[in-house]
Amino acid sequence: MKNRYSRQILFQQIGKDGQEKLLNSRVLLVGCGALGASHAEMLARAGVGFLRIVDRDFVEFSNLQRQTLYSEDDAKERLPKAIAAKSRLSKINSEIEIEAVVDDVNSSNMEGLVEDVDLVIDGTDNFQVRYLVNDACVKLNKIWIYGAAVSSYGTTMTIIPNETSCLRCIFEEMPSAGSSPTCDTAGVIQPIIATISAVQVSETLKVLVGKTDKLHKSLMQFDVWENDWRNIKLGKPNEACQTCGKRDFEFLEAEEQDFFTTLCGRDAVQIQPQNSTKIDLSKLAEKLKNLGEIKLNEYLLRLKVEDYELTVFKDARAIIKGTDDKSVARSVYAKYVGN
Repeated sequence: MKNRYSRQILFQQIGKDGQEKLLNSRVLLVGCGALGASHAEMLARAGVGFLRIVDRDFVEFSNLQRQTLYSEDDAKERLPKAIAAKSRLSKINSEIEIEAVVDDVNSSNMEGLVEDVDLVIDGTDNFQVRYLVNDACVKLNKIWIYGAAVSSYGTTMTIIPNETSCLRCIFEEMPSAGSSPTCDTAGVIQPIIATISAVQVSETLKVLVGKTDKLHKSLMQFDVWENDWRNIKLGKPNEACQTCGKRDFEFLEAEEQDFFTTLCGRDAVQIQPQNSTKIDLSKLAEKLKNLGEIKLNEYLLRLKVEDYELTVFKDARAIIKGTDDKSVARSVYAKYVGN
């Protein structure tokens, strides 16, 4: 430990005792795209002892501009991001434990992912999942660190249940579809990713080494192109808040149903069937082999057919590329995978 973490130990706010705490810490990273990849690498290099990385997606060439863990080979092979991240991180720090979870975060698995970790750090790209994370962390009394970035703008805050405002105190209603810019409509540059991730990871380290008095306890907003930096101090939990005030965990307790997500930056829809099951991808490939070009690996099957590209995962989840219409995606899924 002495050599690997020597410069970090010399930093008095961490020191030897803090480094021991990091090595014994457990962190959940929700999403391993641009922000998540940056978080994962910094936390692995810092020596956080256990990282659980959950991501539903696979690597594409358009990711490589900003998602720093991945290579062209990962994109060529369409490796799931969680798997590619674990492979890369294991070469960076073989002394820590990394759990790769190729799955969609939803109401059926959220609490299980959160309950045995010390902290949750946000690397996702949509508010549906963030409200779900917020529900689980408030319910289970886990600190979580929200972050988002698009274009040259980003924002982050650290949410401490029973002490600070939660996500829903600040954003009472989830933004309606199409109301907020995305990387698909506004693009994104790497410097804002690095900025927001640096703040999120710094806050993570403070929590894990027990220096919570150093947390910024605010909603921080940055625009690296316009050189704008704002701090809005967080108040106490709002007694009228649906989540932390009334403890009504709407997103966590939602009835399971087919879950559709229009994916940021792509003309694509993800489908998570209500009754998820394990699919034998080899048998599915045999079934579909005469319909179009198929690529198969241990984690997923990809089929190009008609005007669409289907990527099917072992848990029956699929990404249908070539449409942003949920009903069309559902029809394509039913046609080639099944109901």
